[in-house]
Amino acid sequence: MRHTITTLLLPVSLLLAASGGAFAQEPSRDEVLKALRKAAEFYRTKVSTEGGYHFYYTADLSYGRSEHEEGFTQVTVQREGIPSVGMAYLEAYDATGDRYYLDLARDAAYSLVKGQHCSGGWDYVIEFDPAKRKYYPYRADGNCGSLPTPPPGVVRSRPVTNMDDNVTQAAVRLMMRVDRALGFADAKIHEAALYALDSLTKAQYPNGAWPQRYSEFPDPAKFPVKRASYPETWSKKWLGPNYESEYTFNDNTISDVIDAFLEASRIYNEPRYQAAAEKGGDFILLAQMPEPQPAWAQQYDVDMHPAWARIFEPPSVTGGESQGIMKTLLVLYRATGKRKFLDAVPRALEYLQRSALPPTDRPAEARRRMSKDSVVMARFYELRTNKPLYITKGTRVQVQGKSATLIDGYEVSYSGESVITHYGVLTNGNQLASIADEYKTLAAADVSKLRRPDKLHGLSPWSGERIGRPRSARAIIDALDERGAWVEDGSIGKADNVVSVFAAKDMTVTIGGRVYPLAENETLNVFQGKQAPPVKIIKSSTFSANVVALSAWLTR
Repeated sequence: MRHTITTLLLPVSLLLAASGGAFAQEPSRDEVLKALRKAAEFYRTKVSTEGGYHFYYTADLSYGRSEHEEGFTQVTVQREGIPSVGMAYLEAYDATGDRYYLDLARDAAYSLVKGQHCSGGWDYVIEFDPAKRKYYPYRADGNCGSLPTPPPGVVRSRPVTNMDDNVTQAAVRLMMRVDRALGFADAKIHEAALYALDSLTKAQYPNGAWPQRYSEFPDPAKFPVKRASYPETWSKKWLGPNYESEYTFNDNTISDVIDAFLEASRIYNEPRYQAAAEKGGDFILLAQMPEPQPAWAQQYDVDMHPAWARIFEPPSVTGGESQGIMKTLLVLYRATGKRKFLDAVPRALEYLQRSALPPTDRPAEARRRMSKDSVVMARFYELRTNKPLYITKGTRVQVQGKSATLIDGYEVSYSGESVITHYGVLTNGNQLASIADEYKTLAAADVSKLRRPDKLHGLSPWSGERIGRPRSARAIIDALDERGAWVEDGSIGKADNVVSVFAAKDMTVTIGGRVYPLAENETLNVFQGKQAPPVKIIKSSTFSANVVALSAWLTR
C-alpha cells in the first residue's frame, strides 16, 4: 500500500448520483449536524465490532473484510480501518464540540488497547473471539509468555510489532490524540500509548533506524553504525531473505515513525520522544547514498548496502520513498531548527529531478498506466548506472487456505513491457516541485517561526494543515441512505473465494467444454455457491472521508 495525502472527498460516482450531475443548494448547518450524527451512529452501532472496523462491508452488513482480516470477530489496524475512522470521529468532535464523537473515538482507542501486543505495538489483526484470543500475544489478556499450541484450523498470531503500512504508527497516533482530547484522564488509553512509545524507543537501532517488524529489542552489538555505500555486486535473483529486521524506508515506514515521535514529544512534552525522532533523522543522513545517486534505497542490510526486500523490490535507489524522506527532512528542520536536516535535501532533489524519465511518443506498458501529466520516476534505479529497473509480471494462483503460487515472471528487467500490475514500478514525481518550493521557503525563513500547529490532522500529516472543505456538503448528505450509510459500487470478495488466477498473458478458461477468454491483466475468481459476489459495498475510507469533509464544512 502507498501512502499519499489527497483531498478527502466523496467518490465522484456518489457525488454525481446524489446531485444529478449538478451541485444543489448547500444545506443548513443544522442539516449537516443531523447528517453527521446519523452517519456516525450507524457506523458505531451497526458496523463496528467492539469499536474497531474493517476496510469494507457488504451493503447488507452480512460480511466484512480487510486486507488480512475477515468476519465479525476481527478488525484491522491498517490505516483505512480503526485509525482513519477514529481520526474522523475526532475531527467531528473538534468541529461540533459534541462529546458523543469523542466517545466514539475513545471506543476506537479501546479496541486498540485490546489488540496491543506485548512487544508494544500492533499487527494487522485484532481478534475479539475469546476462544481465539488466547493464541494472540495481547497485553490486555496477559498473554506475554509462550502462547499455547492452537487446535487445527486456529491461527497462533505472530508476537510482532508491525510498522509496515503505517500500522503501529497510525495506531499510536490515534491513541495519543484521543488521550489528549480526554485530558489524559483515561488510565487505560494513557498507559497503552506510553507503553507503545517507550517500546518503539527500545526497538530503535543504534544508528537511529527502525525495522519493518520486530518481536524483540535489538542487540546493539549486532548493528554497528555505518554510512550507506554501494555493494561491490548484487544479485538480480531474489533469494527469499527475511528482510523484516532490516532498516526499512519502504512504504515510508521510518518517516511515519519519526513524525509520530515528533507529535508525541509535543503532546506529552517529553524530550525522549523528540530525541528518538532526531535520531531517526540522523539515520536518514547516514542512509543517503553517495554520488552518483545521492538519494535513498527502500531497504538496507546491516552493512548499509541497499538490499532485497520482497521478490518485486530489488536493491536500488528509489524514486518513490526518496520523496517522502525529503519531506521528512523538511519536517525535522521545522521541528528542530537543525540545518543538517535541511542541507541534505538539495543534492537529493537535483539528482531526482534529473532522473525523471524523458517524454516518449511510444510508451511501454508501465508508462501507459501513468497520467500524461505526471513527472514519471522509476521506483527502482539500478545502483550506480541509474537505469530504471522493472519487474516482469507472472501468472499468480491463489488457492483458499494456501499461499499464492507464482507460475512464472518476477524477474528484474530493463524493459517497461510486461511488468507487474499490483505494485507501481513507476511512480509520480509531481511532488518534486513542491518539495523544491518548500526547501527554498524554509532556507530563507526565520527558523524560530517554523513551528507546526499544535494539533495535526491525518495519519501522515507532514505540514499538519487541516484539509479544506468539500465543494458540496449537499451531495454528501444526499448520498446517505435511510440508515445513514454511504453505499457504493464494488466487490470485496467473499470468505468462500476458492481459487484466484491473475493472468500475466492472454489465456483461456474452459467450463463444461465451453471456452472463454481470460485477457492479460485480468483475474479469474471462483467462489463456492450460486450467488455472485456482492456489488454494493460500504467502505470505511468513504465514511471517514465524508465525516472529515462535513466536519471541515462546519468549521469553514
